[in-house]
Amino acid sequence: MKKFIYTIKDELGIHARPAGQLIKCAKACESTIYISKGDKTAEATRLMAIMGMAVKKGDTVEVRAEGEREEKDIEIIKAFFEENL
Repeated sequence: MKKFIYTIKDELGIHARPAGQLIKCAKACESTIYISKGDKTAEATRLMAIMGMAVKKGDTVEVRAEGEREEKDIEIIKAFFEENL
């Protein structure tokens, strides 16, 4: 398992547009990607679960990858967060 902690910088947090882009990015990964905020965790390929977390600007999330290519996949997801959120 590989993970990183990220503080959301986007003014609107994780809203519909970046959530949809995140799902595409996560589906392209071979590892399973999870996002956690507080006591809530969602698989990064599940739109309603991500939206249900209500992640806002300034919130800190933990993102983790579990699988065969977790090291490469976590770098891909981290780059996505840095560029889009």
